[in-house]
Amino acid sequence: MPRKPAPPASPSQPPVGDDVNPQLDAMLAGLAMAKQGGGTAPAPEAQRCGLVAIVGRPNVGKSTLMNALVGQKVSITSRKAQTTRHRITGICTEGDAQFVFVDTPGFQTRHTVRGTAALNRNLNKTVQSTLSDVDVVLYLVEAGRYGPDDAKVVALLPKDKPVILVANKLDMVHRREDLFPWLQSMQAHHPFAEFVPLCAQKEADTRRLLEIVRPYLPEQGWWYDPEALTDRTDRFLASEIIREKLFRLTGDELPYTSTVVIDTYTEEPPPPDKPKAKGLTRIAATIIVEREQHKGMVIGDKGERLKRIGTEARTELERLLGVKVFLEVWVKVRSGWADDEARLRAYGYE
Repeated sequence: MPRKPAPPASPSQPPVGDDVNPQLDAMLAGLAMAKQGGGTAPAPEAQRCGLVAIVGRPNVGKSTLMNALVGQKVSITSRKAQTTRHRITGICTEGDAQFVFVDTPGFQTRHTVRGTAALNRNLNKTVQSTLSDVDVVLYLVEAGRYGPDDAKVVALLPKDKPVILVANKLDMVHRREDLFPWLQSMQAHHPFAEFVPLCAQKEADTRRLLEIVRPYLPEQGWWYDPEALTDRTDRFLASEIIREKLFRLTGDELPYTSTVVIDTYTEEPPPPDKPKAKGLTRIAATIIVEREQHKGMVIGDKGERLKRIGTEARTELERLLGVKVFLEVWVKVRSGWADDEARLRAYGYE
C-alpha cells in the first residue's frame, strides 16, 4: 500500500442535512469559517484515495454508517455493545475518489468484567492502531449527547489529522435549537475540521458526507478495483453474520464472551449441465461460549434458538453471496477464551 501524503491544510465549509434549519446551517458555517480564517478546501484533482476511520463509543451507529456509505452490508450491527470486534474495511468508489472506510470497535470502557481483559485490550489496540494509519477521522456521536465514554474516545483523536465531527441520529433531536450550545461546546473538546449533523439511514445525508470527506483524500491512484466493497473474505463475512444473529437473538441473556469460528468453508460451482444454476457454499461453524449454561442459552428449548440463528444467518448469506448456502452451526464451551492471547489469535483477533 503506497505511503500517504500529508492531510490537506484547510477544511471546507460544512454542509448539513436537508432537515436542519437555516439558523443551524449559518451557525455551523460560522464556526467553521472562524476556524479556517475564511479559507477554502482544496479542489479535487485527478484520482483521490485514502483511509477514513469511523470511531466513537459503543452503540453510536458506526457500523450502520459504514454500511450506508458503502451501499451494502459489510459490517454487522446489533444493540449489544462491542458487536464490531475487528477492523472492517468498506470501499466506496465515487467519481474520481475511492473512500476506504475503516469501521473500528467502540473504544472499550465498560466491559471490564473478569475474564475479558485480553479481548478488551485487543479491541482498544485495534482502535488506536487504526487512528495512526488513516488520512481522515470521522468521530461519531449522537446529536446533542456527550458523555464520559465519548470523552474517552476524544482523548484518542489525533491532533495532526483532520477529524470530522459527525452528529448521528439527528432525527431523534426534537428541538433543533438545542443543538446550538451543544455544537459550540463540542468545539472546546477538539479542533474539529467539520461539523456534520446527519441521519445515517438517509441516503441524501450520507452522500453529502462523502462530498465533505472527498477533498481530504490524498491525490493518488486507487488501491482497489472500483467494484470492490470490502477487503474481507466471504469466510470472514459468514462468521460475522452468524455472530450478528447470535447477538440479536440472545439479547442481553448471553454474556459478552461469545464468538464464532468457521471450521470449514467450501464453494461448489453449479453442475456443468446447469450453467445458469446457483453455486453451493457449504459452511460449518462453531459458536464459542464461556460456560455450559451459556451453551444452553444459545441452543434454546429443544434447539429452537440455535435453529433460528442458523436459518436467519443462512438466509442473509444467500442474499449477500448470491449462492445457495448449506450451513451447520454447533456450540462449544471454551472457558477463559476471552482472556487468553493464544486463543484470541486462533479465533482471528488481530
